Amino acid sequence: MTELASKAVDGGITAPKGFRAAGVFCGIKAKGLDFALIASNGPASAAGVFTTNRAQAAPIVVSRRNLSAARGRAVAIAVNSGCANACTGGDGLQHAEAMAAQTAATLGCTPEEVLVASTGVIGVKLDMAKIARGISSARAALSPDGGSDAARAIMTTDPFPKQASAEVMAGGGTFRVGGIAKGSGMIEPNMATMLGFVTTDAAVAPELLQRALKAAVDETFNAITVDGECSTNDCVFVLANGASGVRLGEADYDALVKALRIVCEPLAIGIVRGGEGATKLVTVRVTGAASNDDARRAARAIANSPLVKTAIHGGDPNWGRLVAVAGRSGSEFVLDRAAVRIGPVELFGAGAPHDERAPDAAEYLKQSEIVVDVDLGTAGNGAAQMWTCDLSAEYVRINAEYRT
Repeated sequence: MTELASKAVDGGITAPKGFRAAGVFCGIKAKGLDFALIASNGPASAAGVFTTNRAQAAPIVVSRRNLSAARGRAVAIAVNSGCANACTGGDGLQHAEAMAAQTAATLGCTPEEVLVASTGVIGVKLDMAKIARGISSARAALSPDGGSDAARAIMTTDPFPKQASAEVMAGGGTFRVGGIAKGSGMIEPNMATMLGFVTTDAAVAPELLQRALKAAVDETFNAITVDGECSTNDCVFVLANGASGVRLGEADYDALVKALRIVCEPLAIGIVRGGEGATKLVTVRVTGAASNDDARRAARAIANSPLVKTAIHGGDPNWGRLVAVAGRSGSEFVLDRAAVRIGPVELFGAGAPHDERAPDAAEYLKQSEIVVDVDLGTAGNGAAQMWTCDLSAEYVRINAEYRT
């Protein structure tokens, strides 16, 4: 497929025309911004991708309902950090519904036109008095320059905010895409403890937007893992308001997917780069697979392996762990034709080790960005890529003390 003409621009979630955002402190967290509001100046097409975890938090349930009830239209996204509002029973559903209704009342839209999201500790109820203050404060603070505050307000253990935006030439004109995301731990493909919010000022029908978002997410947010833990609150939303005057139809589907991916990929990689306790960003590339699905399965197994991740953290070029994980991944695997490379150094190929090259691989592993290549040896054309990070003692410390 051809490259899409694009360039990076500033502004994040509010880089596209007709969007405002805010991030405020409402007291859910002890300090720092903890409530974000993203609003379109008019109704927008909307789409969402949600966690596959069956223990779904109240905001997930309510946002799914609202997307369906409004037939893929929305005006705003309201988000709190510091409390997941997950596993909180009937009260949790009422609180998520109230969060949507109160936001709608301040913006002059219907509750069904508001998507809600929460992130933080599971099993704690939302303090709705604080949420109400957050909605009021955020409504007053909405600004075309508020994207950076919104990016900070959705953070929990994230070491830095994540935002990206681009200007794209397609559909006979120029439009923009912007986004923010949060996530650091409990990150696993098929959505994890991460939130992603994307806006575009292109006009896109809801059904087309939903398909394009799913395709973009599969290659970005669903291609990252920190610790293999799929959580209860994870979602990615996109709003398309048409303020640029560019309309994208079925013929522009590939361009739309690429445009969304241009923003989603750096956000996804940022989540891994800022993984809890991470010191190295690791790209896992699998080739020589019988199918793309086999390649994705093997890449996921490698990226989630504690043994692989700890070896990388320690700078140990232990190619045997990579071979073992690839062989047990469930994908077709031919040992006598398989190969493993750490960076530019091939340590195993055609069924034979090259341990004399281990010092070169160990030197490469001192870098902060690592690439690992595994050829499954089937002579097939299947390929996949995933991003992960190393596993450190700091990750254990963070998660051992998360509630205390």
